[in-house]
Amino acid sequence: MAQLPTAPARTPKRKGAPRFSWGPYLLLLPSVGLLTLFTLWPMVSSLWSALFLSDLAHPEPEFAGLANFATLFADDHFRQALTNTVLFAIGTIPLTVALALLLATQLNRKLRSVSLLRAAFFYPTMLPLVSAATIWNFMYNPLYGPINLAVKAFGGEAQNFLGSSKLALLAIMFVSVWKDAGYFMLFYLAGMQNLPTDVYEAAELEGAGRWHQFRTITFPLLMPTTLFVATISFINAFKTVDQIFVMTGGGPDNSTSLLLYYIFEQTFAFFNKGIGAAASVVLILILLMAALFNHFVVDKKVHYE
Repeated sequence: MAQLPTAPARTPKRKGAPRFSWGPYLLLLPSVGLLTLFTLWPMVSSLWSALFLSDLAHPEPEFAGLANFATLFADDHFRQALTNTVLFAIGTIPLTVALALLLATQLNRKLRSVSLLRAAFFYPTMLPLVSAATIWNFMYNPLYGPINLAVKAFGGEAQNFLGSSKLALLAIMFVSVWKDAGYFMLFYLAGMQNLPTDVYEAAELEGAGRWHQFRTITFPLLMPTTLFVATISFINAFKTVDQIFVMTGGGPDNSTSLLLYYIFEQTFAFFNKGIGAAASVVLILILLMAALFNHFVVDKKVHYE
């Protein structure tokens, strides 16, 4: 009697074998879409626009290669704006980080009014930049501003802070530090409250004082927080424009013209879109190089396993 053919035996699937799934990639789609729409596409668009002459003399964009970049770096106004931005970053970043750390250290205690003090120092962060700039316009007023009234009360001479090419940039720096220090203070407070307590207990048993504990324990363990705060502060320094627009308009004598304000001025005031796009590319490259330096150099030296 002939035997019926039997079906080939199925190879059993290995347990634990990875199976491809589209689920994680679908979950990433919204983030990738937003990144492409609001970050990658503007970067590519700026680079493309920088290759064309597009101003009042060229209503139709005309391909010019790297001519806009040559014009840009030959422009004294651009070089001054770039120098002002570097000085602004040097003047604000260390001071903002140090003040935020100092505030967090002093307010990381069990005080009766600690919540009120934290809210008071954080309050400037909640103000819109335009409102904060308007307040400081009044504070700096040479005739009836509270700062100059206090200077006169102590026998000093009133200063036109925003009208002096030597003082205007310093005045803008002070506003930025005042605005950002309370915001960064919260990050330090969060970092301090997550530090291991047993390390401090051991230090106290060894007789280490508060300053020694801060220098050898707190500050080293807070280096990741410091890196984050310094990075955000660096980005803020290079994207400062609201205070400049409201308080000085880049003056006097371009002494407060920063890089982003220069881009705004070239693009929307002078309608020179090619130069504005070229300056935007320079700004993007500066921020990109800073991000790569942080990722490949600094980041590896501040994290403790």
